[in-house]
Amino acid sequence: MSEPINPRSSSSSRTETWERATIKELANGALVEQRRSRRWSLFFRFLLVAYIGFVTLMAFRNHLFPDTTSTTDHTAMLAMSGAIAADGDGITAQGVLPSLRKAFKDDSAKAVVLSINSPGGSPVQSGIIYDEIVRLRAEYPDKKLYAVVQDMAASGGYYIASAADEIYVDKASIVGSIGVVTNGFGFVGTMEKLGVERRMITAGENKGMLDPFSPSRESDVEHMRTLVADIHEQFKSVVRQGRGDRLKEDDQIFTGKFWTGEQAIKLGLADGLGSVDYVAREIVGVEEVIEYGPKKSLLDQLASQIGVSFYHSVKTDMFGGGQLFQ
Repeated sequence: MSEPINPRSSSSSRTETWERATIKELANGALVEQRRSRRWSLFFRFLLVAYIGFVTLMAFRNHLFPDTTSTTDHTAMLAMSGAIAADGDGITAQGVLPSLRKAFKDDSAKAVVLSINSPGGSPVQSGIIYDEIVRLRAEYPDKKLYAVVQDMAASGGYYIASAADEIYVDKASIVGSIGVVTNGFGFVGTMEKLGVERRMITAGENKGMLDPFSPSRESDVEHMRTLVADIHEQFKSVVRQGRGDRLKEDDQIFTGKFWTGEQAIKLGLADGLGSVDYVAREIVGVEEVIEYGPKKSLLDQLASQIGVSFYHSVKTDMFGGGQLFQ
């Protein structure tokens, strides 16, 4: 005789079956969700890698894909920006001269344009660059060299520009400052108030000349005036040689004053208004401009690209994308 079916046991079995099915369904759902999340994670990682690859490619494109357009006629352009010094990130003779020689030597470069934006600096570096421009112009007499002033070509910046066949400016460019300056500080009075004694031992009575912690001597000051005046005469000489009859007779030109581009044209310090593109198109007659110059290292280019992107993103977050003027 068969045992009677217990309704409670049957109900319990059905409940366990339902619970197992539910757990299994939840586990499968979690597994599906985990796989989906992994796919999205891989997708975003791929996008990140693609972005980094794109930024890297843009930074390295000049190295990975060398410019081949230099075989066609073009205007060679050298960008000279910053203070003039023997080393650093600004204008140096070591950095400029190889590119300058390459531009003159390239038969496809129909003219050379110096895009100058400099407040000046070392008279030695300025003189080296000037002398090399004069030498190259003599070696390649059929190739013209033009200077285009951006924001400024002052002091040593104008020293270099004066070696060009012609100088072009913007009407608001700052041009001139044909002078020489040296300066320092004297702390003798401060030391006396603090009760500090200066102890300096030299071999040679002038070895400590213009020491800021010792009283100045008129003979030292006069000697420095002579040196500065000599360098100033050198500056005046190269400007007169470069500008020739175009330079107007004006007592203020060599006093260290500077002028706007429009005023510089009237004084004969510049020849006309124009940008790099204007000179290439209207003066040289070859519109395509190719920049010559030392390229940054791959690491520097990548760092620069990432840094610029970061700066713009921060500026947008902080200032709402508004334009800032400094």
